[in-house]
Amino acid sequence: MLGAYLPILLLVVIAICFGLGAMVFSALVGPKKPSALKLAPYECGCEPVGSARERFSVKFYLIAMMFILFDIEAVFMYPWSILFKKLGMFGLVEMGVFIAILLVGYIYVWKKGALEWE
Repeated sequence: MLGAYLPILLLVVIAICFGLGAMVFSALVGPKKPSALKLAPYECGCEPVGSARERFSVKFYLIAMMFILFDIEAVFMYPWSILFKKLGMFGLVEMGVFIAILLVGYIYVWKKGALEWE
């Protein structure tokens, strides 16, 4: 029974050994000439502005969560559109309820001002 898992175990061991070997080989053979310019943070070719420890507004995270929510909605609509004829009226009603719930949530967030950048 355990013999069936031997190829998977062997693959995992080989992958770990390859990763560790590549890191060790790179550390031993790679050039080591650090300078202040090489160790400086890089931001799209521009000089860094401000600290990396700067706090973000909570609205940033709200917008990110809403983006994920509506992205999931779009992903959910693809299989529904493919199986639309097979699902019939039940599928149409279910999608209508789903979109209505999301629309109510979107209107609530809009009225609360979570989409305003000040």
